Amino acid sequence: MTTDAPAAPARWRAARAGVLLAVFVCAACGLVYELALVALGSYLIGDAVGQASIVLGVMVFAMGVGALAAKPLQSRAAAAFAVVELTLALLGGLSVLGLYAAFAWLDLYGPALVGTAFVLGLLIGAEIPLLMVMLQRIREQSAGSAVADLFAADYVGALLGGLAFPFLLMPVFGQLKGALVVGAVNAVAGLALVCTVFRAELSRRARVALAAGSVVVALCLGYAWITAADFELTARQQLYRDPVVHAERSRYQEIVLTRSVREVGHADTDLRLYLNGDLQFSSVDEYRYHEALVHPAMRGPRGEVLVLGAGDGLAVREILRYPDVRRVTVVDLDPAVVALARAEPQLRRLNGDAFADPRVRVVNTDAFGWLRTATKRFDVVVADLPDPDETATAKLYTVEFYALIRSALAEGGRLVVQSGSPYFAPRSYWSIEASVREAGFATVPYHVDVPSFGDWGFLLATAGVTPPALELPADAPPLRFLDPSVLRAAAAFPADRARLDVPASTLLQPRVLEYARAEWRGY
Repeated sequence: MTTDAPAAPARWRAARAGVLLAVFVCAACGLVYELALVALGSYLIGDAVGQASIVLGVMVFAMGVGALAAKPLQSRAAAAFAVVELTLALLGGLSVLGLYAAFAWLDLYGPALVGTAFVLGLLIGAEIPLLMVMLQRIREQSAGSAVADLFAADYVGALLGGLAFPFLLMPVFGQLKGALVVGAVNAVAGLALVCTVFRAELSRRARVALAAGSVVVALCLGYAWITAADFELTARQQLYRDPVVHAERSRYQEIVLTRSVREVGHADTDLRLYLNGDLQFSSVDEYRYHEALVHPAMRGPRGEVLVLGAGDGLAVREILRYPDVRRVTVVDLDPAVVALARAEPQLRRLNGDAFADPRVRVVNTDAFGWLRTATKRFDVVVADLPDPDETATAKLYTVEFYALIRSALAEGGRLVVQSGSPYFAPRSYWSIEASVREAGFATVPYHVDVPSFGDWGFLLATAGVTPPALELPADAPPLRFLDPSVLRAAAAFPADRARLDVPASTLLQPRVLEYARAEWRGY
């Protein structure tokens, strides 16, 4: 007795630590599942706030349902917890794969997301009640102390999961394999606790069933791991018309380059760049877009040029055609896009190897933050930024952003903004124009036909009240598309696409985001 008495508290402490460790690991896994669903939706759909609201709202609701549903299972808490963890490991680990398949092949992403979030939330919600019963079976303690211990481990584990997802799992494994890794960790944590601390509570039949279930989960996750690369390649190709020749997921976005098969009568293949599924250019007609974007703004002083976005180098190519340009500063968030533009042979030919020119300096950072600290003044600012259909990009089309650009312009400097389609998204287009004007610019709206995009609009602006002349520079290089007559016609808008009186967009009221989502829905 005397030798056994001190051993009992030691066993209790070890068992209690095992339960709390399981809580810690399971909480980390649960938060990773949530973040994985939010991140996938942001990449595929583009609405980060909306996706986060759907996932978190549905999962939190389901967690409450799961906690209630676990009440009848408390008499067999250990076995029930093991089943919950195995099921959660399987479904959570395969969640990204399943949702990507639903998006690529079935066009059922929305319902699939809600269903997946609900089921995962249901299982996560059942964990804490079962673990509470298991903790009390080790040694009875006050409800307040038990709750405090469990939730402390749960919250700290959630912190680990929140940090591990963006800084470890995504960079090292990617979304698909990252979810599989977490599923495996989830299964191991749950089974390790039940098969060590609570092994005596399991019947022989329960042990056999859990062993069989573990084998099934391991085989499913292992097979998914082995075939993940082929699955992702096949699913991605399903989303694009032409063969995918390059694909990567950077820290900020999915980057895909496609190349069409050469057709009879076509001198060149069609090289296309997509960011998060949105077309950035087609090599067949990109010159129309980039000539219209760049050359009207180059009429006047142009020694110092600032380019916001345009990591593909195509706008820079047009700017460098003027020998009196001394410096081009390119501010683009994603270094992976610039690296691709520097390395991919056909893209290098298309952009004229622009980034190899000694006059070009690249800064990979957020344009908004960079402008807040910029001290240099520029003769020309070219804002060739992604469309404002996501929360992250909508801030780059606000009054505040254009005010920062105005501060960075030299006296007499010009700003040109790619502003979307005045035909397909007229409210977005005219809201951007209103935002530029409210920031203290006089504007000249114009639009041209780019077959890959349709009718596409731009804004030329200068600080003050006198609009700039919409003309080509007298020393403009030979152009394939733009000439004085085309540019004059570009300033005319038909009656069915006349100016709309819509409000400007600001950081606190990003109206352009609402307009863009509504107008581009269905295209």
